[in-house]
Amino acid sequence: MTTQVIVLNGGSSAGKSAIVRCLQAVLPDPWLALGTDTLVDVMPASMLTSDGGIGFAPDGEVSVGPQFRALEAAWIEGVAAMARAGARIIVDEVFLGGADSQRRWRDALGDLPVLWVGVRCDAVVAAAREIARGDRTVGMAASQADLVHRGVTYDLEVDTAKTESLDCARTIAAHTT
Repeated sequence: MTTQVIVLNGGSSAGKSAIVRCLQAVLPDPWLALGTDTLVDVMPASMLTSDGGIGFAPDGEVSVGPQFRALEAAWIEGVAAMARAGARIIVDEVFLGGADSQRRWRDALGDLPVLWVGVRCDAVVAAAREIARGDRTVGMAASQADLVHRGVTYDLEVDTAKTESLDCARTIAAHTT
């Protein structure tokens, strides 16, 4: 069965977004790219300042409240609905809750053909990328490098500390049919 959804999970600055862009270039059909950053970007600013929303601590820790979880659940269902309607989708995710985060996606995606991809990156390498980018909270990359993979099962894993984004994308693309 041909893959309908590719879920990339990895920590901040692991290289997921670069892989997504490369996947869109190498896959033969058009694929939509959506991710947790997309969700956060479309939320009202008040969600970044309330206990019920999402918060980013100075040390890089991310906390989420019940209002964020409710909107996230609706968003995940919406992504699944787009895939059921025929859109091919690449999801750029950060499973802060490890296996529980994956379960939420698995429940929503149901019987859709999904390729689960772990995007790994050494914490030191991710931290250096985070500093070079200059648009991330310092500490987030190191704290998420291993956390997001705990209890998560994958069909495929790539390592961006050892492999360029385009090569990672080609490896992933080879597993979509």
